[in-house]
Amino acid sequence: MTIRRITKLAAVAALYVAFTIINPFSYDMVQFRVSEVLVLLCFYRRDYGYALIIGCFIANLFGPMVLVDAFFGSLATAISVMFIARSKNIVLASLYPVVFNAVIVGLELHYFLNLPLLESMAWVALGEFVVVTTVGVILFKILEKNDGFLDFIEANQNLPQD
Repeated sequence: MTIRRITKLAAVAALYVAFTIINPFSYDMVQFRVSEVLVLLCFYRRDYGYALIIGCFIANLFGPMVLVDAFFGSLATAISVMFIARSKNIVLASLYPVVFNAVIVGLELHYFLNLPLLESMAWVALGEFVVVTTVGVILFKILEKNDGFLDFIEANQNLPQD
């Protein structure tokens, strides 16, 4: 791994942390983590998963459940990016964080904050769906048409061919 690659991964991790911390809707039952849109980078290059897991871990250290969320939230991200990286369709890829975060973070909110289970799962799923599936897919479809984005990504086999 080159210094250039490490720098890009560090920048993505830092962006995830910054976008999570400045957003008042990043924690608790109603979550609209704008930073979650970055998980779709793994659709193009698997190694962005490392940056996103580390970024998620660090960002969750600033939340109300600190270590519990750092562990379980990062676990949900790790599982999501693993599936995203192996997906051949960005829309399908965008649904993995919806499902895994809804289940894992929903259970976390239920057991550690005593919030209603199904309601917690539903709110987390809704937030992930809006951010990743709706906004994220549209954003990345637009970015795919930009040569600068493709240079940043350094292309991958998942990128649709014309």
